[in-house]
Amino acid sequence: MDLTRLISIDRIECNPPIRSKKRALEQLSELLASACDQTSSKIFDKLIERERLGSTGLGQGIALPHGRLGSGDDILAAFIKLPEAIAFESADGKPVDLLFALLVPEAKNNDHLQTLAAIAKFFQDEQNQKLIRDSNTAEDIYSVLENNFINQQAS
Repeated sequence: MDLTRLISIDRIECNPPIRSKKRALEQLSELLASACDQTSSKIFDKLIERERLGSTGLGQGIALPHGRLGSGDDILAAFIKLPEAIAFESADGKPVDLLFALLVPEAKNNDHLQTLAAIAKFFQDEQNQKLIRDSNTAEDIYSVLENNFINQQAS
């Protein structure tokens, strides 16, 4: 899987002044909407709908909000690295500072599950977490995602 097909630098934000889960999901929705024919409010509704089923906070300060919407061909991603962690009802009860969101077309069920699993594996690696947390720009984060995700998939 090529992560660079899911995300681009313009859908990555580094250190935005976000202090709540709701605002983080709104911002991720806006980033995703910039790359598709869906409105940010529709995307936000889908992300919230998924959160109501159970938090997408994995633990270790990481969340993978996701939702299914539309009939497009491509899974889209957006990423936010927060300067301060926010409450997110994560599995480990810890706040979240790294949020990687996915918007998945309705027909891409198998791709959706495989993508979530690969991204979760990437973010569970403490070295990857450190590299991203040490990044100070969207370009730096993109470089970490591109280089380390591809390397992880090859091994």
